[in-house]
Amino acid sequence: MPILNAEATHPITLPDGTLYGDTVYLKNVVDHPRMEIGEYSYYTHSGEPDDTARILAPYLGHGVRERLVIGKFVQIARGSYFITSSANHPMKGFTTYPFRIFKQETFGYKDLPVKDTVVGNDVWIGHDAAIMPGVQIGSGAIVAARSVVTRDVPPYAVVGGNPAAIIRMRYPAEIIDELLDIAWWDWPLDKIEAHLAFLENGDLEGLRSA
Repeated sequence: MPILNAEATHPITLPDGTLYGDTVYLKNVVDHPRMEIGEYSYYTHSGEPDDTARILAPYLGHGVRERLVIGKFVQIARGSYFITSSANHPMKGFTTYPFRIFKQETFGYKDLPVKDTVVGNDVWIGHDAAIMPGVQIGSGAIVAARSVVTRDVPPYAVVGGNPAAIIRMRYPAEIIDELLDIAWWDWPLDKIEAHLAFLENGDLEGLRSA
């Protein structure tokens, strides 16, 4: 029997048999035209499943220009959220007060620059992290708890702080390149689970031969 169930809303069952209701597979609870989410990516929060999109990205309205793109096997801890481009206020003039949003006919600032926010695959975003507009987070990266991510994060980097900075790289550059080329997250689930020991133990030779 597979470890993962792609169709589950709540993918975690505790050892006593209780379904853990705070963790959801994003793809199965989010129906939003500006969000693209890969399989097995999960988010933990205390709201209802139908509230997930609003909690995850509170400023990403249905009519905005930017997108939030989240890859496969992403792990997003409780309290973390994305501030997307439409949350920005005008900053070119002498005031940042968003006068136009208070009248339907003038709502929005279509002249403000927007950029998609993109999270790669197998990214771990720790508790209470804030991801700012337009950030690109590479596959395999780790974002420490309570970080404020204001700039792009390279693949397999560990970042933390406010603003978040690189603490270390998880592996040497040549290994990172090889892991990105292997792209295990694109394998069929049965192949991933058959070679889970290689992934968990950091057995690169095993992954090469899989």
